Amino acid sequence: MFCRNFILPILIFLSLCPGMTVLADNPELPDTTALSPRERALAELLASPALDRDRFAILITDLETGEELAAFADDRPLIPASIQKCVTTASLLRDKGPSWRYETDVFFDGRIHKGVLEGNIIVVGACDPSLNSRKAPESPEFVAQIVNALRAEGVDSIAGRIVVDESDFAGPSTPPSWASGDLRHAYGTGSHALNFENNASGDAAIQNPAGVFETRLKNALARARISLGDNELHSGRRRSLVKHESAPLEDIMRSCMMRSDNLYAESLLRTFGHVKGRDGSTTTAASLEADTWRRLGAPMEGVVIVDGSGLSRSNRMTARFLTYLLTEMADDVEYASFFPLAGQEGTLRKFMHGTRLDSYLALKTGSMSGIQSYAGYLLDEDFAPTHTVVIIANALPKGRADYRAALSDFLLKTLP
Repeated sequence: MFCRNFILPILIFLSLCPGMTVLADNPELPDTTALSPRERALAELLASPALDRDRFAILITDLETGEELAAFADDRPLIPASIQKCVTTASLLRDKGPSWRYETDVFFDGRIHKGVLEGNIIVVGACDPSLNSRKAPESPEFVAQIVNALRAEGVDSIAGRIVVDESDFAGPSTPPSWASGDLRHAYGTGSHALNFENNASGDAAIQNPAGVFETRLKNALARARISLGDNELHSGRRRSLVKHESAPLEDIMRSCMMRSDNLYAESLLRTFGHVKGRDGSTTTAASLEADTWRRLGAPMEGVVIVDGSGLSRSNRMTARFLTYLLTEMADDVEYASFFPLAGQEGTLRKFMHGTRLDSYLALKTGSMSGIQSYAGYLLDEDFAPTHTVVIIANALPKGRADYRAALSDFLLKTLP
């Protein structure tokens, strides 16, 4: 166990001298020569002007022995930013497994007689965030699938109209706690029952992706010389036309974590609620997710789950809870592979680049104004997790670059 009691008097002294560095040969500071190298590294980090230790938490543990290499304020609830995605992906992955796929069903009602579909085309939204996505992973082109299926049925005219059924996913597309200024941007676009092409146009959010899809399908039908009516007909039972399958869940989650995609994360959370038999709303899914980890024995005091992506500043995570979750998931090869490698991938491409930890730290980052978080694993030569790493800073007094420099120095001194 890390020696918190020994560090405490030093931290009290440092609280009176926040600009000082812990050095044993400085006569103004208490003697720190009895500290281990790791204890000394943590004391120096906590004394750094690059962070505010009253809004900071850290917990690094050895997965084999349970030893805490570094621990400070690990039960302190803090805003996690995008490391919230670690929880979202773990929850659904445990429930459905890596090979599960989204299925977006397209039906028609009414009979097909002499080339005329005497009914409607009904598309049932499944909250697939990758539907016609312009980002990885790829899946079949949805509109083309529908047109080709109609051609195969010999349809050249549709008497009814296109109906998009979004009833399986209740509630608003964005949590009410999201900042209004985020909603117009692509990163703040909402998650809908029918997502389409990332619910964005360039850097701008699209508020009605189902409307975009309908327009795209109507244009494709016109090019294929399949006419379409204007009125919804009630023409009998539904029959399957297309079952669109996404890429496997593991590929969607890896893309979500590598790119820190908020739409993907929000859809994964809503999907978690839906597969649990509930209404698919963000609020219900978040509550179910918290209850799931509580039943598993996770330390939930202070933890507040509001969304799936971490874009809400109402979320609260503790380093202790995230360490529990990471430990529970450490044996899952797919889960560990979702985390970007330091110095190499995704949001971690520049962090620790060129150091001995380059490619050996797999961490999800979380960045918002004044916030920088990391959660993930230290890996061995076979890319298997050996340690959990959770670090959350909710204030960056000297800016992000100085904080990252101080943290890099600490990690190099602390991790084996």
